[in-house]
Amino acid sequence: MLLKNSALQLAHMLAEGEITSVELTTACLQRIEAFDPQVNAFLFVDREGALETAQQVDDARARGQQLHPLAGVPIAIKDNIVTRGIPTTCASKILEGWLPPYDATVIQKIKAAQLPIVGKTNMDEFAMGSSTEHSAFGPSRNPWDLARIPGGSGGGSAAAVGAFMVPLALGSDTGGSIRQPGAVTGTVGVKPTYGAVSRYGLVAMASSLDQIGPVARTLEDAAALQELLAGHDPLDSTSIAEPAPKLLEAVRSGSAKGLKIGVAKQLMGEGYQAGVIAQFQEVIDRLQAAGAQIVSLDCPSFDYALSAYYLIMPAEVSSNLARFDGVRYGLRVQPEPPVTAERVMAATRGAGFGDEVKRRIILGTHVLSAGYVDAYYGSALKVRTLIQRDLAQAFSQADVIMSPTCPTTAFKFGEKSNDPMSMYLQDVATVPSNMAGIPGLSVPIGLAPEDGLPVGLQVLAPAKQDARMYAAAAAVMSVADGVGQCPAADWKVEK
Repeated sequence: MLLKNSALQLAHMLAEGEITSVELTTACLQRIEAFDPQVNAFLFVDREGALETAQQVDDARARGQQLHPLAGVPIAIKDNIVTRGIPTTCASKILEGWLPPYDATVIQKIKAAQLPIVGKTNMDEFAMGSSTEHSAFGPSRNPWDLARIPGGSGGGSAAAVGAFMVPLALGSDTGGSIRQPGAVTGTVGVKPTYGAVSRYGLVAMASSLDQIGPVARTLEDAAALQELLAGHDPLDSTSIAEPAPKLLEAVRSGSAKGLKIGVAKQLMGEGYQAGVIAQFQEVIDRLQAAGAQIVSLDCPSFDYALSAYYLIMPAEVSSNLARFDGVRYGLRVQPEPPVTAERVMAATRGAGFGDEVKRRIILGTHVLSAGYVDAYYGSALKVRTLIQRDLAQAFSQADVIMSPTCPTTAFKFGEKSNDPMSMYLQDVATVPSNMAGIPGLSVPIGLAPEDGLPVGLQVLAPAKQDARMYAAAAAVMSVADGVGQCPAADWKVEK
C-alpha cells in the first residue's frame, strides 16, 4: 500500500517522479472515504482544495520549479487551528459551520510549502479531554482497536495518521494532547518548546500552556514537519525570536553513547499499568547497555503538578471562552422574552457547550473569584515555579528526562467518561512540560503484554533544546522494538 510509506519516503518518491501529488492525495482521500466512517477522525474533508494544491505541485514540478522537500505530501489539521474558508469548529456546537476569515501562521507556512490540506480532524471539544469522547460530533476510534479511545484531545489527528489516512497531521498540546494520543495509537507526537512554533490562529484553551506540534508515524517525519513550522512570528507575542533548530540532523546523529538519562520516580509507579512500566524499563536497560548513563531523579513538585495544572488551566479557560457569547460570532440561541444580552449569552452557552467545557469554565471561574484566587490560583502558580526549579535541577544532572508517556494503554469507551478525575490522571506524566514550557515528545516503544496495545515513551529536554530531545528519541528508537504494523495497515479499500 502506497500510504504505508513515511512522509519523507513519499516526498522522495514525488521528487523522483515515481508518483504524482494528485495520485498520493487521491489515495489519501479514497482511504478516508473508505474507513473514516469507522474511525471518525475527520470533521471536514476538503477534497477539492487538497486536489487543487496537489495539481499545482505537480505542475510546478513539471516546470522544474524548486519546491519545499515536503511539497505535495498531504496533511490533516486539528480543528482548533483556524483555516481560511474551511470550517473550524473546535468540535463544539457553538462554532458549528464557522468559517474563519484568516489562516493561522502554521497554515500559512503549510500552504507556502504546498502541502495539500485534506481536512480538519476531530478532537475533544475545545481541546478539553483525554479520549476524544467529549467531541460534540461523536468520538474518534483507535485504529488498533475500534472499541478503544485514540487519546485526546487530539485523538482525530493521531487516529488519522495511525490508520494510514494521512502521513502527517497537526495537533495542539496543552497538557499532553499530542503526546498521549501518540502513545496510545503507536504514533509520534511532539510538543515543541513553548513559543518555538507560532500559536497565532490556534483557538486558545489555556494560553500559557497551549502549543502546536507535529503528529507523524516516524521521528524523522515529525522533525521535518517541525522544521517547516518553527520560527519567529511577530503576530505571536510569545514566539521565540531565534532560528529554527536543525532537527533532522539531530535525529540522524542521535546516539545512546554518553547520554545522561534522568528517570524521575514521580513519573512512574502507583497507578501505572504493569505492562507499560515493563516496556519502559526494558528500553531504559537497553539504553544503558548501549552506553547511556541512567540518573535517578527526585522531583517532589511533580506530585502536585496535575493538581496545579487543573487550577491554572480552567482559570485560563474561563477567560478565553468568555468570547463565545452568542453576540459576535458562532451559535446564537434566542431565549424567551424578555431578551437581554445576559439571557442570550446564557441560552447560547447552555446549548452550545458540552458538559466537560461547562465543568472547566465553572471551576475556572470559581478559582478566580474573590476570596479564592489567592488560595487556589495563587498557590497553583507557586507550584508552577517549583516545577520549573525542579526541572532546572534535574537538567543539571541529566541531558534529558524519560518516562512512560501515560500510565495506561488505550482504555475502552465509557471506562472513564463518568469519572473526570480518572480521566485527568491520564495527563500525570505530560503536564510538567507544559507547566515549564519545555519540549516533550512521545515515541512508540512496544506493545503491553496484557492487551497487545501500544506503549509510548516520553522524552523531555530543557527549553529551546528540541534538537537534544529529538537526538535522545532517536537513541530510544534505535534500541526499542517498536509497535510493529498497526492492524489498520491491512484494512483494504474496496474498489
